[in-house]
Amino acid sequence: MRMANFRSSYGARRLALGVFLLVLLGFFLLPHQLQTMFQGLGGPVGWVLSWPIRMVSSIEGGIGEAWHRYFALQGVEDENRRLKKEIEQLQGQNSQLREAASATERLTALLEFKAQALPAMVAAQVIGRNTDNWYRTIILNKGSSDGIRPDMGVITSAGVVGRVVKTTVATSVVLLVSDPNNAIAGLIQRTRDEGIVEGTTEGLARLKYIPLLSNVRSGDHVVTSGLVGGFPRGLAIGTITRIDKEEGALFQLAEVRPEVDVTRVEEVLVLQSSYAADEESLGPGLPAVKAKP
Repeated sequence: MRMANFRSSYGARRLALGVFLLVLLGFFLLPHQLQTMFQGLGGPVGWVLSWPIRMVSSIEGGIGEAWHRYFALQGVEDENRRLKKEIEQLQGQNSQLREAASATERLTALLEFKAQALPAMVAAQVIGRNTDNWYRTIILNKGSSDGIRPDMGVITSAGVVGRVVKTTVATSVVLLVSDPNNAIAGLIQRTRDEGIVEGTTEGLARLKYIPLLSNVRSGDHVVTSGLVGGFPRGLAIGTITRIDKEEGALFQLAEVRPEVDVTRVEEVLVLQSSYAADEESLGPGLPAVKAKP
């Protein structure tokens, strides 16, 4: 009898354990269905049984939501990486477009200037630059094969850049207006006084041989006189910024700020016509003007 009770108790525990495992498994696999079923039972028992199922369901929902967010964040990270690459490409293209627009604007200004009543000119690009204390020069991508020869004037739409001093078949070297070895015949536009514009070691220019009686003053514009060298009359050279009048000197001296920023020029025009004049035509007191490369 005692053996039968023991077997009966053992079987009941196994049955209870099986039911418990089934319910526990159902909690995790079918929480919503079990919750609905226990809620359908109603009463305190149904509420007590459905409460842990709600917890399991809530945990499952939270895990599922976190999992979806994780995959969503992975997608956002990939999209962010792709967008960064696109932004870098667009920034590079934007930089190239800005550079092209700037070059187009400069070339348009040169073409409009070239269309004026000026002699034959060759457009060239600056491919090299030397602005040390010995010689301030630039190198152009056009040479003798393009009809360029030494002593030809070089300008932009803003004014005088310098003078060609050396050519090869495909390149030209231009001595800048700011080089102390350069010299260009200049004219003070307001007073009509003539002189010689030379470069200075500071990268500026100065107008020499201004008559003592001239009433030149700061702010006066200096242009090419057209008497000597490879420039016609009237091209802008620079603006007078200071007058030096030494006691006992035969001439006045003026500091000139070049009209063209020769350190940044990128495209130029080379004047192919010759404006050179004989020294006899210069008149008394005005020395011959020659570049001294």
